[in-house]
Parts: sequence; structure tokens; C-alpha cells
Amino acid sequence: MSEEINNRAYRKNVIKEILMDLHNGKSLEEAREKFVAVFDGVAYSEVAAAEAALIADGVPLEEVQRLCDVHAALFKDALPEEEAVLSASDSADRPGHPIHTLRQENRAVGEWIDGWVSPLKEAYTKNGGPQARAALRDALEKLSDIKLHYRRKANLIFPYMEQHGITAPPKVMWGVDDEIRSELSEAIGLVANGDARKAAEAVDAATAKIGEMIFKEENIMMPMILEAFTQQEWKRIADESGEIGYCLIDAPPAFLPSGESPSHALSGEAAVGNIVLPTGALRIDELIGLFNTLPIDVTFVDRNDTVKYFSQGEERIFPRTKAIIGRQVVNCHPPASVHIVEGILTDFKSGKKTHEDFWIQMGGQTVYIRYFAVRDGNGAYLGTLEVTQNIAPIQALTGEKRLVDK
Repeated sequence: MSEEINNRAYRKNVIKEILMDLHNGKSLEEAREKFVAVFDGVAYSEVAAAEAALIADGVPLEEVQRLCDVHAALFKDALPEEEAVLSASDSADRPGHPIHTLRQENRAVGEWIDGWVSPLKEAYTKNGGPQARAALRDALEKLSDIKLHYRRKANLIFPYMEQHGITAPPKVMWGVDDEIRSELSEAIGLVANGDARKAAEAVDAATAKIGEMIFKEENIMMPMILEAFTQQEWKRIADESGEIGYCLIDAPPAFLPSGESPSHALSGEAAVGNIVLPTGALRIDELIGLFNTLPIDVTFVDRNDTVKYFSQGEERIFPRTKAIIGRQVVNCHPPASVHIVEGILTDFKSGKKTHEDFWIQMGGQTVYIRYFAVRDGNGAYLGTLEVTQNIAPIQALTGEKRLVDK
């Protein structure tokens, strides 16, 4: 029997059965009893594999996402100690390593919730005065910087997880991160509207979910990716993190993989050569400069739905990192909007549509997002071009301008 229990496939199937029991309505205690009867412990990869198997068997991603906190609670006592796993890495606990940065942010978030958000919530529920309401709102606004933490995960950590075959956890985690952002926004709105009771409930729900996410990051995601990612992948993640920003901490120092000198880390020659086009020829540096100077953000997805290029203008609207190159475009969008992306691609490939436009209000900007089907001279589909621009300055134009600014 012990030989069978140690069989990886058998263990995965038992974990999957336990998760399916939860999906079908069994209590956490019933599931825990079944788990303890079979296992002494469980590996991070086994939990991920079981969740992936559920999705493959047709359990909706939203349902696995809904059960995510229950899964974490079920396996919490059986997972290896996080400190022991992380200390086994020779560099993960060094300032500058992306794991160290994520953990520092998690500590800062926990301290901000315990030291500011929770006490201010209690004060607000007791007196509900305008001063207490404003203080709580400000504390929640600052906590909303957690979006930068989640944005770095989505744009830098998740792509490499997918490249290493770890596909289910990013999908589930991204969906929960979106829920946290939404619940924080709802809580801020309720505080602003002066509904103390509902606001307190919303704050409690959001902060509890943040705590669960911190547990999942540090006890499931981090040990898993420490085993999978290479030093050069960590270096690329660290190098591009600053473009997105950090949550409640100062920017960390530069990260150098073990045994690499600063001169080696900064080495590399710019590409040279010419690209001959039907209407002219451009050096590669000219082509790069041209795309990066355009007053728009450009992203190209090829015929196989793989992200192949994006421009790097000075004022980007949406964050892009080099980790998305080679990534399936559906994995670059939150789970809730994947069906929209798939619909656009299907319509472009079939010829039903040649473009699709959206516009949204975001941080004082009117963001115009346009998708175009790219075709060759014979009409064959080559891919999809995304063009994004803040058109608020254009909308504000009036009259005429015929003179050069001095």
C-alpha cells in the first residue's frame, strides 16, 4: 500500500478526488479527514497538478478559483515550511532577488493592514465621522498599491511559469488577484459613501483574501518557481520589475545571479544591419527608434496567437515586459476577459471582421484600444495588431494651430 501511496499519479488522483469532493459540496472537515487518512504531506507541484487536472476535466476555471482559498486551507498544515524551502535557495533571500522583493512587499502589506487599515476601520465603525472616514479611505487607497505587486506577477512571473509547464496556478491566481483589486475598490467606494457597516464588511473580506493570497504566494507559488526558474530568468524578471513599480517598499537593489559580475550583466551589443522593405530600407536601430517614437503603443500577435513584438515608448499606457514575448496572447489577459480576446481572434481569422475598437476612462486618460487583422498581399491572416493611445489631448483640441511653438 505504501508503494502505491508514493506513486505520483496515484497521489495526484487522490488530491484531485478530494478537491472534487469540495466542488460537489462536501465540507472542509470531511475533505481534511480523507486527506489525513492518506497523506503525511503534500508537495506544491502536486496541488498545482491536481488543480490543472480539474480544469482539464471540465471544471470551470471560475469554480477552481472559487475553491482556491478552501484548497489552501485544506493543505495548509501539510505543505513544507516556507522558510526551510526558501532558505535552500542560494540567492532568493538576497535583496534584489524577485522572491525577496515579493516577500518584502508581503510583509509591508501585512504591516499596513494590521497597523493602519484594521485600526482605522474599527475607529470608523465606532464613530463614522468624516475624519475617520477620510483616514480609512486614504489607508485603503495606499493599500491599493498592491495592484503593482499583482501586476508584476501577471507580467513577469506568470509567463515564465507557463514556459515551465506550470499553467493552472497562474490562471487561478490571476483571477483571485482581480477579485482582490475589485473588492478593494468596492470597499473604498462604500467608505466614501458613508455606509460604515457595509464598508467594514467589505474591508474585512478584501483584507482576508489578501492574507490568503500571501499564504498561497509564499507557500505554493514561490517554492514551485524557485525549483523551476533559472538564474537568468530571475535576472530578467528583476531587470524589468522597475518599469511596473513596487508596493509599499522602496525600489530594491539590482540583482546579479550568483557568479556574475556587473560588467557581464551589462554586456551585449546592439543589433546591426538593414531591413529592406517595399518602400525603403531601415537600419535596425532606426526601426527600433521609429516604433518607440510613435505616439501610440503597438503590440503584434502572430498567426499562432503568440506575442511577437511590442513597442517601448516613453509613456506606456499598459505595462509590457519582455517576458510576454513568445507567450500565448490569451494568457496575457485576465481570465474574465479571455473569451473577448478569443472572439476577436476568431473573427479576424475567419475574415468576419478586420478591426475592433474599444475606449475606456482610466486615470484621467481616454484610452483608445484598437485591434486590426494583419494580412498579406493575398489576404492570408498574418496576425493581430493592437494599437493603444491616450486620445484625451486630441479630444481637447479646438480651433486651429498654424504656428510653431516658440
